[in-house]
Amino acid sequence: MADEEALAPFSRMTASEKLYVCLVAVFVSCLLLGDIIGGKTIPTPFHLGPISVGIIPFPVTFLLTDVVNDFYGRRGARFLTFVGFGCAMLAWAVLQLATHLPTDASTYFTQGEFAKIFGGSAQLFVASMIAYMIGQLLDIQVFQFWKALTQSKHLWLRATGSTLLSQIVDTVTINVVFWTWTAAADSGSFLALMSAGERYEWIFRKIGREYFIKLLVAVLLTPVVYALHAFIVRVLRIAPEKHEARRTAKA
Repeated sequence: MADEEALAPFSRMTASEKLYVCLVAVFVSCLLLGDIIGGKTIPTPFHLGPISVGIIPFPVTFLLTDVVNDFYGRRGARFLTFVGFGCAMLAWAVLQLATHLPTDASTYFTQGEFAKIFGGSAQLFVASMIAYMIGQLLDIQVFQFWKALTQSKHLWLRATGSTLLSQIVDTVTINVVFWTWTAAADSGSFLALMSAGERYEWIFRKIGREYFIKLLVAVLLTPVVYALHAFIVRVLRIAPEKHEARRTAKA
C-alpha cells in the first residue's frame, strides 16, 4: 500500500508544484469574481465619486501575478495568465448560454433580471479580458525588467513598479470598452442619456479614481508581498527563480 501511494501522481508533486496550483486557483477565483460583480458601482469616502466593486478582488490578482513571476519566472507567469484567460472565456460562454436559454415559470430571477446581471457580466468579461491580457503581459515584462536591473533586490520596486504601468493600461481599457458598450447597448442607462462629452468625462473621472485606488492598494500590499515571499522561502523552503541575465549591446 505504501509503495502504491508513493507512486500516486499527487504523492510525486513537489511543494513548489502544489503551491503553484493553489496560487493559480486563488488567482482565477478573484479574476472571475471581479468580472462577475464588476458592473456594480459603490460610493467612495469624501464624495470622490463611484468606483467598481470589482476593485475588491482584483488587487489580489496582480499580487499573485508578482508572486508567481518571482518564484516561477516569466514562463510561469504567462502560463498563469493564459489559464486565467481560458477560464474567463469558459465562464463567458456559460453566461451567454444561460442567458439565452428559455426561462421557466418557476424561476427565481426573471429573464430581464438575469440578462441584466449576468448578460452585463458577459459584456464585462469581454472588456475585462481585453484589458487583462494587455495589462498582464505588460506587468510580466516590466516585473522581469526590474528584477534583472536590480539583480533580484528591492522586491517592493519590481512589485509596485510593474503595477504602475500595467494598471494604467488595464483601467483605461476596461472602463472605456465596457461603459461605452453598455451605453450603446442600453438606451435607457444614465450614460446613454448623456452627451458624448459628458459620458467620456464621467468615464475618465472614474478611471482616475480607480487607478489612484489601485496604486494606493499596491503600496499598502507591499508588506503582504514581503510576508508571503518570506513564508514561501522560509516555511515552504521554495527559492525564487533567479533573475534573467540582462542583455547588453556588443561593443
